[in-house]
Amino acid sequence: MNLLQECEGAKRIIISGHVRPDGDCVGACLSMWQFLSKKLPGTDVKVYLEKPADIFADLLGFAEIVSDFPETEPVDVCIALDCNEERLGEAVKYFRPAKKRINIDHHVSNTGCGDVNLIMPEIGSTCEVLYGLMEEDCDYELAKALYTGIIHDTGVFQYSNTTPRTLEIGAKLISFGFDFPRLIEETFYERTFLQTKLLGKVLTECKQYLDGQCVVGVIDCAAMENFGATSKDLDGIVNHLRNVKGAHCAIFLHENKPGEYKISLRSDQYVNVSKVAVSFGGGGHVRAAGCTLRGSADECTDKLLACIREELAERRAD
Repeated sequence: MNLLQECEGAKRIIISGHVRPDGDCVGACLSMWQFLSKKLPGTDVKVYLEKPADIFADLLGFAEIVSDFPETEPVDVCIALDCNEERLGEAVKYFRPAKKRINIDHHVSNTGCGDVNLIMPEIGSTCEVLYGLMEEDCDYELAKALYTGIIHDTGVFQYSNTTPRTLEIGAKLISFGFDFPRLIEETFYERTFLQTKLLGKVLTECKQYLDGQCVVGVIDCAAMENFGATSKDLDGIVNHLRNVKGAHCAIFLHENKPGEYKISLRSDQYVNVSKVAVSFGGGGHVRAAGCTLRGSADECTDKLLACIREELAERRAD
């Protein structure tokens, strides 16, 4: 894909990503904004995205993100990054009527929702996909944004989606001289005191299922209100659940509103959580995925465990 060719003649371009944007989504959106703003100086380029966590505030363009989704006339080009159309949230109102729709992603569950699609599930992050399109134009700020996305979706190069090419790209990006140890610490590992307390509550109350092969943690609306927390304070909890010895899969249920749970799934090579999530209308990666379910926490857990049990049984049969 030639991004500049696809955007040729455009006067207005909108960039967006999925609801509850993570590091890869934020890095991808700001990378695209930097690239197009620099290469197309006469074009109005904006990022419309649900407000990201402040840990990404040092990335160039963060302050320019529009999060109130104002009404606007149809745009020439709308670019959906790190998701399909269904996960754009309010920003879908810009994507659908756009004269040209571009979809760039790496999720295996995304079949492409644009007029032009670049979906590469064999690559670990959308930012790594974008690096292939922007390599010749990398500078200090662009490298920092791309690196942010890559480390967040590869778990700082420890997940199985990390390839030799990923490490090569990471090495090239840090050669631009930004403080990458500080970026990793502040955006990936560092937690507020509130986040630490929430993590402690979930870990203390988590349960094992399927002979210890699955660990489940839950937090409900009452607890969120009691702590004065928001969904952004829950980032990373599911990864701690997955770290339990003997667990092939982890489930974290966060009650968004009474009777509705946002589900985060993580696994090792024994469970394809993307397949589990897709069966409930969600999606994601083979090792990291999510969906939304209605019912009590126990009812939602039972539904998920039934699918995970099947996945484990298939593995044993193989």
